[in-house]
Amino acid sequence: MTLIYGHRGARGEAPENTLAGFELCLELGVRRCELDLHLSRDGELVVIHDPTLKRTTGRGGKVSEKAVADLVALDARQGGPVWPRPSPIPTLRGLFEKCPFEHWQLEVKSASRVRAAQTVKAIAQLVEEFGLQEKITVTSASREVLGALQRDTPHLARGLVAEYAWLDPLKVAAHYDCHLLALNWTLCTPERLLKAQRQGLHVSVWTVNDASLMRRLADFGADSLITDFPSLARRTLG
Repeated sequence: MTLIYGHRGARGEAPENTLAGFELCLELGVRRCELDLHLSRDGELVVIHDPTLKRTTGRGGKVSEKAVADLVALDARQGGPVWPRPSPIPTLRGLFEKCPFEHWQLEVKSASRVRAAQTVKAIAQLVEEFGLQEKITVTSASREVLGALQRDTPHLARGLVAEYAWLDPLKVAAHYDCHLLALNWTLCTPERLLKAQRQGLHVSVWTVNDASLMRRLADFGADSLITDFPSLARRTLG
C-alpha cells in the first residue's frame, strides 16, 4: 500500500505549514505529514519553508533574525488558498503537542555548518522530550545538514531530498546512511525505485498533485507520496 504524506500540511487546501493545514490532514485521515524547519533567533524550531517571511506573511526580514515570540504572532495565510481565519507560524513544539501524526518528515533547508548542527541538535532534544524517535525522519538536500545528522544525532533517521539527477541520489543516500529517499516525481522511474528499495530505502515521492500520476506511482510501488492535496490522494488511493 502506498502511504500519503500531507505536503507542508495540506498546502493546496489550507495555508502551508500552519496548524490549520496539519489539522485538516488529520481530519481527512492522513496520518503522515511533511514540513519545513528553521531556527528562530532565540533557538526555537519554527515551521516555515522559506528563510524569509515575505511570501507567506507579507512581512520583511529573515526567520533567523526574529525572536520566536514575534514569529508566532505573524499570520501566514498569504500566497495560498483563501482561508477564513488567521493562521500563525507554528513552532514544532506546538505541533508535537497538538497533532498525533503516525510519522513526520522534518525537512531542514540548507544551512552553514554551525547552523546545521544547532538545528539538528534542537530537533533531537525536542523529539526525545516527546518520545517521537520512532515517528520522525529528518530530511534535507543539504550536505551540511546530512553531515550534521550523521555526526551529531546518529540515532535520528535521516532522509535525502533529491530534486536533480546530476548526482546519483542513491549514492548520496548511501554515503549519509539514509533511511528514506524523498524523490522528486520526475526522477521516479520503476528502475530507480526498485534499486532504491533494494538498498533499503523508503521512497517518498514529491510533490504529487495529479490523480493519474498518483495511481501510476502507486502502481510502480512507491512507498509513499507527498501531496499538496491530501483529500485528492485519499479519494484516489483510498
